[in-house]
Amino acid sequence: MVQHASATDPAPGRRPELVPDPDAEAARSAAVRRYDILDTPPDGAFDRVAAMAARLFDVPVATVTIVDTDRIWFKAAHGLEGVAEIGRDPGLCGSAILRDETMVIPDTLQDPVAADNPLVAGEMGVRFYAAAPITTPDGHRLGTVNVLDTRPRSITEEDTATLADLAAIVLDEMELRLSALRALRDEQARRKAEKRHAEAERARAEAERAAREKAEEDKAAIAAFASTLQRTLLPPALPVVPGLELACHYRTASAHDVGGDFYDVFPLDGGRWAFFLGDVCGKGPEAATVTALARHTLRAAAQIDADPVTVLSALNTMLLTDVTAGRRFCTVLFGLLEPREDGGFTVTVATGGHPPAYHLRPDDSDAVWVRAVRPEGGMLVGAFPEACFARTTFSLTAGESLFLYTDGLIEARTAEGAMLGDHGLTGFLHQRTGPVTAPSLVEDSITLLASLPDGAGDDVALLALSVPHPDTTPDGGIAATVHTAAAPEHFGQE
Repeated sequence: MVQHASATDPAPGRRPELVPDPDAEAARSAAVRRYDILDTPPDGAFDRVAAMAARLFDVPVATVTIVDTDRIWFKAAHGLEGVAEIGRDPGLCGSAILRDETMVIPDTLQDPVAADNPLVAGEMGVRFYAAAPITTPDGHRLGTVNVLDTRPRSITEEDTATLADLAAIVLDEMELRLSALRALRDEQARRKAEKRHAEAERARAEAERAAREKAEEDKAAIAAFASTLQRTLLPPALPVVPGLELACHYRTASAHDVGGDFYDVFPLDGGRWAFFLGDVCGKGPEAATVTALARHTLRAAAQIDADPVTVLSALNTMLLTDVTAGRRFCTVLFGLLEPREDGGFTVTVATGGHPPAYHLRPDDSDAVWVRAVRPEGGMLVGAFPEACFARTTFSLTAGESLFLYTDGLIEARTAEGAMLGDHGLTGFLHQRTGPVTAPSLVEDSITLLASLPDGAGDDVALLALSVPHPDTTPDGGIAATVHTAAAPEHFGQE
């Protein structure tokens, strides 16, 4: 842990005042500059964190701040109009970033540092303040997620943990933003280099030839941009889940459009894991916006309450209220994995208008037992304010698998011109002769698509989970990831 401060001896009954370490402060300021976040325009992701903090803690004001060398800059401010930044000293956030843990001031008038802050002494009259530091993996505290109230109050240890989780979500967004900025700058540098090359070629070639080359360059740039953006909307690789095999596949129908399918697998508390797979209505930048919003909301909501129906209800509310979502809706399957003491997992799956998942295991006749996991009910997510969602719970034991997919798979057409459909997919799964494992299910489904005359006409996302037999399970689990940007011949496994 990077040491940012040392404590002075406080007066009896008062919070110790921390003094920034000059060297650590210089390193912290450099980390702030590295993320290139100061004075950037408003961003929906950070605004949603502030709004979520205000709702969770039932406070009038919640902010996401970045601490500069001499000021506190507000990246997001819910309930605080007309304030873009304040001085750092005396500062609430300036004090909060000197601590590793969440700072809570039940009554600011009783705090020697907080009492002189403009938000406390001024017209706003803040009486309660709590802040969780936004801490980088190498220990630099960039700023804070804050909740403020005009009356004294106290919060529980669970509340402070929730505030810390929101700060971690902010850091995740900053890391994603930094990754996207780096990719965009690299792409811009590449395009500039290609442009210089094209200009040199135009000087030596006919105008018609140069025009064709420029057209091809633009086409490649669009595809590269779409591919770069698509990668930011998907997990870079599946995690390793103890006792479980994972495999996935993603293929967009066009190299020039950003698809609307999405999936993820991520850890929760108590050894539990969550997974989801969904499909946003439409394609392109608007669909990408909703995809990013859906992934962020599902992850954030699951950290608060992992019940699958509750998570889908939170996403439904967010899609209906967030202006960036427009009139888009999506279908989603959200599941919860809880390890069983005797091996395997208890699986709870909730559906929001999505095609059924399939529960598979070998039977005694060398065929595959196939059961559609189709909870009764489950409406589209983001389409209706009073949408209802349904769940079902079952066991996933050794030798069994769970297969999830988007409708691009069942809408693919056979040689006779008919859609594969649920019946065709069920028959394909039942007649398989290979092992019922996550990697084999995904690979065989890819082979199925490649065998159809026109392949898939829509985006396709696949996610498979399987519990291997104990004598075949490597230490820690297996995670196989297949990412494809366009054509089947580009299949790759990481």
